Amino acid sequence: MTAALPPITPRPRRRGRNVWVNLLGLFVFAIAAFPVYWMVLTSFRRGVDVQKATPQFLPSPGTLNNYRKVFKRDFFWTAVKNSLTVTLIVLVAALFVAFLAAVAVSRFRFRGRRAFVIAILIVQMVPAEALIIALFRILDGWDLINSIIGLSLTYLAFVLPFTIWTLRGFVANVPKELEEAAMTDGSSRMRAFMTITLPLVAPGLVATGVFAFIQAWNEFIFALVVMNKPDKQTLPVWLQAFNEGAKGTDWGGVMAGSTLMAIPVVIFFLLVQRRVVGGLTAGAVKG
Repeated sequence: MTAALPPITPRPRRRGRNVWVNLLGLFVFAIAAFPVYWMVLTSFRRGVDVQKATPQFLPSPGTLNNYRKVFKRDFFWTAVKNSLTVTLIVLVAALFVAFLAAVAVSRFRFRGRRAFVIAILIVQMVPAEALIIALFRILDGWDLINSIIGLSLTYLAFVLPFTIWTLRGFVANVPKELEEAAMTDGSSRMRAFMTITLPLVAPGLVATGVFAFIQAWNEFIFALVVMNKPDKQTLPVWLQAFNEGAKGTDWGGVMAGSTLMAIPVVIFFLLVQRRVVGGLTAGAVKG
């Protein structure tokens, strides 16, 4: 009989290093979460308390009056509907088009392929402000100003480069040999693609969809220019209603509206968080 090996205990150095890494992670998390905490905290404060020079880290005394003002403000629910409609249209259209483009770039060799990939990178480098005037004139010529379709097309044009570039990596990580093996067994190219490639890329679609959702939901500049009527505004533009000119800005109302605006993003992320983690992991590993 062989003697039992003594249990391996972690080295003190490694254990101490892990403690410092965890503390650093908590510190970074606290820095990232503090603005969100302060936004929610301010949304429950009274107007006189918001303007105090001495910071208070608890809403005492608290109030729900800021949320009442948000719900009673004109066009709030219209802005919610507009934002949801535009975001869902952009999300579905962007994932569909970007997925087909990513498959074409990753799976096929054609003339202009490299130029197309470079063009995707260049488009992402162009500042949005530089295109506002040209964009407005184009949409005005098409009678798409103050139109859900016009704003959706605008968002789609600027979300697509990011989604194509991201999905390209996920599709490239799925070996082509899997599809070829399925076609050797008698499957058509479409069936092999739908039954093999699509399920493997699904986590990447979800992860990319989260970022596309956030981009479209929080966008302000284009919505401000394209939707200039009060009943056509999205939520980020609608929040300007709390800037009361000479009276100043109602920061309690702004923070209450911002908190409510963040809820759909949080809900969407919680629904797909497992897929998001799997997609980000899959995108980091070569298949």
